[in-house]
This record gives sequence, structure tokens and C-alpha cells, in this order.
Amino acid sequence: MRCFPAALERLTEEFAKLPGIGSKTAQRLAFYVLSMPQQDAQAFADAIVTARKTVHTCPVCQNLTDQDKCAICSDEERDHSVICVVAEPKDVIAMERAREYHGVYHVLHGVISPLNHIGPDDIHIRELLRRIGEGNVNEVIMATNPDTEGEATAMYISRLLRPMEVKVTRLAYGIPVGSQLEFADEVTLLRALEGRQEI
Repeated sequence: MRCFPAALERLTEEFAKLPGIGSKTAQRLAFYVLSMPQQDAQAFADAIVTARKTVHTCPVCQNLTDQDKCAICSDEERDHSVICVVAEPKDVIAMERAREYHGVYHVLHGVISPLNHIGPDDIHIRELLRRIGEGNVNEVIMATNPDTEGEATAMYISRLLRPMEVKVTRLAYGIPVGSQLEFADEVTLLRALEGRQEI
């Protein structure tokens, strides 16, 4: 016996398909949407449909945009000779929050992960190589996560770039601000030592 209307159950099922949303949270979201005024619910639905229709990848950097080229690639003030390679579009937002990086980006849309059946051809490495092959790139900063897949992806790309005579660097990782040395693991301490700078 069904407790709720079919439309409500379907809405709950759709919310449950989102990453990080369990069945209870999905149900809570579905009930919240039903309690919204009709106008707000329609605006929410329209925002989803509009975003899905208009947002696409930038042909240059593969970041998300609703223009011909994304705002960063179109910005002449940015240093187009430095490319920061990130795994996902959300990583661009994280880098931009620091307000210290003034180059451009390349978004891979994933990392190499044999366990998940994701190989080099499944992410946007070819587009990166084409960009660098066109010239005018002096440095590529690998800013993938410091986990197994992120490290493997960074190493794979750096090997591909070696013959192209472009400087390849990796973000330094180490002790987070506000933490204590006694709680840092060996790998983090090693990275902190390797990435140390003169003061």
C-alpha cells in the first residue's frame, strides 16, 4: 500500500538520485518543495530547466559557461601563458576564492581512476594537449587533489607534457593553517617539507 501520492514519491526518488542525498533527506526536500508557494516552485523548476539548456562547456578550457567562451578565457587581463589544471568546475571556484591566481584554467571533468573504469580518454586531456600544442603556454600547474587518483592523473599528464617543453608544476600541499603538527600524518609532513619556502 502506497502512503503518498505517486507524484510525491517520484519527486522523492528524483531527489534521492542527487549525490550525497539519502532517502530521508530526499523525502524532506520533496516535502519542502510541496510547501513552497506555486510561484517559487515554478521558479525553482525553471532554474533547473534553464541551466540544463543553456550551460555547456567552454570550447577552450572545458569550464562551465553559458557564453561562447567562459568569462575567464575571455578576460584579456588574465595571464593566458599559465594554465591551472583542475579536476572539476567546482575546483575553479575554490581557486578563484583565493584571489591570488591570475592565469587561466583547464577542467578535466574527472581524474584517471581504473577502479571506476575512467581512463585518460574519458577526461579532457586531449583538449589540454591541443591547447598547449598551439603555443604561448609557459607553465602548467597541476591542481588535482592529493589523493591516489589525483596524483596518478598529475603524473600521467606531466609525462605527456615533458616533450612539449613546458614547465609543469604541482601545488604544494602541507600543514593546514590553524592545525597542529602532532595531528599531521607522515605524507602531509613530507609534502610540507618538500613545499617549504624561504621567509
